[in-house]
Amino acid sequence: MKKVKIKNYLFIHIVFFWYSGVGFFSKNAAAYKFLSLNFIKWYMGVIVVMGVYAILWQQVLKRFSLTIAYANKSIVMMWSVFWGILFWQEKITVGKIAGTLFIIIGIIFVANGEKNEFK
Repeated sequence: MKKVKIKNYLFIHIVFFWYSGVGFFSKNAAAYKFLSLNFIKWYMGVIVVMGVYAILWQQVLKRFSLTIAYANKSIVMMWSVFWGILFWQEKITVGKIAGTLFIIIGIIFVANGEKNEFK
């Protein structure tokens, strides 16, 4: 197994931050009537984010095993909470904090488990 550098982990989390934009654009699109001009504008944002993400995902897979890449993908839920707080004044609840902690702990377990598995 090749060593994964810190800059690659930074890259993967930037990619997933980008991907979390799908939730941002789709939630904004949902505020408008289906196929209205505003709906289409916001939905085009979803398509752009997904298109760029598809290219970036290929770069992630060059740097990480599929196991690590998918485990880290769950961090998108944390970014979704961030978007909700920042733009829609959603409340931080104990459940959201607990969920985010479980996600981070899970990512750490998977990353450490893979390192130990291939010794």
